Amino acid sequence: MSPEDKGEPSNGDQPRVVEQRGLYYDEIEEGVVYAHRPGRTVTEADNVFFTALTMNTQALHLDAAWSAGQPFGQRLVNSMFTLATVVGQSVAQLTQGTIVAQLGLTDVSFPHPLFHGDTLYTETVVIEKRLSSSRPGQGIVTMEHTGRNQDGVVVARAKRTCLMWTKDAHR
Repeated sequence: MSPEDKGEPSNGDQPRVVEQRGLYYDEIEEGVVYAHRPGRTVTEADNVFFTALTMNTQALHLDAAWSAGQPFGQRLVNSMFTLATVVGQSVAQLTQGTIVAQLGLTDVSFPHPLFHGDTLYTETVVIEKRLSSSRPGQGIVTMEHTGRNQDGVVVARAKRTCLMWTKDAHR
């Protein structure tokens, strides 16, 4: 094993650098379940801050007394926070530094609410991929994100389409 293989400098050179990145188009496999960890425990502060930051005045996110009288009996985590976190949890493993652009989100649903103190876990399945016909060195990847709480209950789903670099084209 050479010094380079061990990440050690050779002949006074700098050490080998391994940069964290997502997967290139060529490395992404259809049908594989990519489990994104760690999970993210959502706090009251997260929910109130995000809700205020985005100017969403929905009482279901902000007013504990009013929400107590609603069907779930408590405040709900802002669904846009849930969606952003579900997508965000996939970035390090799939698209960090390998995405050209996000093309769209479809089929977004929230089958069960997320509550303060719940932990969100996300899994992604690549459901389709194809090389771009108009952008050499890039491919279109469609993935389905599923967010579950700590009990395995699905709290969010979304299909996301991204334009991704191929490994050889991205330098």
